[in-house]
Amino acid sequence: MTTGRKGIRGGSRIPVELPVTIRWKTQAGLERHVLGKTENISGTGLFVVTSVRLRNDTPIQLTVALPAEVTKTPIRLHCEGRVMHQHKTGDVAGFGVVIDNYHLAAVTRPA
Repeated sequence: MTTGRKGIRGGSRIPVELPVTIRWKTQAGLERHVLGKTENISGTGLFVVTSVRLRNDTPIQLTVALPAEVTKTPIRLHCEGRVMHQHKTGDVAGFGVVIDNYHLAAVTRPA
């Protein structure tokens, strides 16, 4: 786990590192994706540490793998949101995302 950073809008943030897949479309309409990790999550957004920089207001889709140790079954959190701000401290770079829509889905395994 990492320590959370106080955000512009405040609110309770839970510091947690979880794998996340980030998907977006470029200005030319090409679909892109990259892997990252969450730094913290709140009820309305999250901060993602990743190697890419996206423009503010870029619509993105996020898939976060929630640990079965906590959820009792493998679950994925699927979010639609927008990049709100960039942040870089030393070697750590990432961006804040506001969540516009989300749903949880159980991970099904092939028999």
